[in-house]
Amino acid sequence: MEDTPKRVTRRRAATRARLLESAFDVFAARGFGRVSIEEICEAAGFSRGAFYSNFATLDELFFALYQERADLIASQVAEALAQDGPGLDVPASVDRVTDVLLLDVDWLLVKNDFLVHAARDPGVARALLDHRARLREAVADRLRRARGHTELPAVLGDVEGAARAVVAAYDGVTVQLLLDRDVQAARAWLGQLLTALLTDGSRNPA
Repeated sequence: MEDTPKRVTRRRAATRARLLESAFDVFAARGFGRVSIEEICEAAGFSRGAFYSNFATLDELFFALYQERADLIASQVAEALAQDGPGLDVPASVDRVTDVLLLDVDWLLVKNDFLVHAARDPGVARALLDHRARLREAVADRLRRARGHTELPAVLGDVEGAARAVVAAYDGVTVQLLLDRDVQAARAWLGQLLTALLTDGSRNPA
């Protein structure tokens, strides 16, 4: 009997994970606003009761899905940027980031649906801004640690400004990726853009 709560917790976690996985597939295929709770439950093989034991609304599920991927991207960036010493070897760091960064077209479709949805809902927009701030902070933290060892272009201002520029470059490249579906070209272009941006164009991109 003592193990029952643990079994229930594991089962609920597995149910939640399956709902998120199925929701990702359905959202990527059809887009947010065109999907019902019933369709997600059917894809996952669960009842509406299983859905409501994990999520109050479709919005809550959508945001949990976004949070899962946003956290993954932030951790990828932070880990890739943590491998240098005090100085920041910009081309090498950029290469590591672009090698591991999630550039999945289905995810980008889901993310952009969420951006449009958030633009029409101030509450969702605030939560989304919090997660984007976390990604910027992962970049800014590494740039702060490089101060005194690696000089950033003055036009970027402080490290927070540089981090915003990095995220903006990522956003721009992923918009192009949505249209041409060329992941290899997107990684190459992102690497060139970030290297030029963070070195003031004074060093040749890798």
